[in-house]
Amino acid sequence: MSEKRELSRAEMVRLRRRQESQKRQTQSMQRAVRPLPNVTSRNFTTPNRTANPSTRRRFQAAFVMPGIQVQMPSFSLPHFKAGWRLLSFFLSLLFGTALYLAWTLPTFQVAAADVTGNQRISADEINAVLSSTGQPIFTLQPADLATRLRLNYPELASATVTVSLPNILTVKVVERQPVILWQFNGGYTWIDNQGVAFRPRGAAQNVISVAALAAPAPGLPSETDALSPVPYLSMEMVKAITTLAPSVPAGTPMIYDANYGLGWTDSRGWQVFFGNNGKDMALKLQVYQALVTSLTVRGITPAFISVQYVNTPYYRMSR
Repeated sequence: MSEKRELSRAEMVRLRRRQESQKRQTQSMQRAVRPLPNVTSRNFTTPNRTANPSTRRRFQAAFVMPGIQVQMPSFSLPHFKAGWRLLSFFLSLLFGTALYLAWTLPTFQVAAADVTGNQRISADEINAVLSSTGQPIFTLQPADLATRLRLNYPELASATVTVSLPNILTVKVVERQPVILWQFNGGYTWIDNQGVAFRPRGAAQNVISVAALAAPAPGLPSETDALSPVPYLSMEMVKAITTLAPSVPAGTPMIYDANYGLGWTDSRGWQVFFGNNGKDMALKLQVYQALVTSLTVRGITPAFISVQYVNTPYYRMSR
């Protein structure tokens, strides 16, 4: 039986160091196989797949190494919600200021319209109807202004209004030209070649004077110009008057009768009428001249001659 040998002091130190080394290795192995800590993340979805600017993303990360554990602090990504709001505010302020200046600055306010083409209607009258003086150029509607002019002045055959920056308003008008001076019931009016009646302004040359004993039948409205007034005379009547006018004795007014049409009082003592249709007016004049020649040769002085119907002219003697 062997006796147990006691260890020396050096051997005891070596044994203790070996045991401590084994213990540290065991602890390191235990840390290495320990599960990772939970990582928290916040996920969100929106219908349009656009991140909500009010939501902040938070990230956490943990790194594990044998004997070392590091946990990263959480942090947030900045968003630009306040920046977009500020940009919108400045844009609104900019547009509002521009609108205010455009509305109030004299540079953009119309002083008076530049009127061309007018002969009898003054530029002051046209500007009074437009009522555009002092108005911002951006508020004017050219089509509405042109319509306003046509409705107030039937003597305008057309009106064109244009606007341009900074404050230029241009009006170009075409006035109706009088062809007939129609006198009826103590008054008179001018009539153009379309049969439209309008207010006389000043004097007119080479107009055909017609003394009416009755009101004529109106013409048909224009199919191409909705702003044109209903014609006072039909186109056939205007054609008849202009065709007959050269044959009227000088200084003698033309006469209109509702039953017999157009004619005049001849200085030789009779009245002659040719109807309202200008289609055969030249032929009616030839028939009339032949009839007068025949009556003169026979020494007959009628009181009334009618060539209203070219195939059946007739005359009447005074009663």
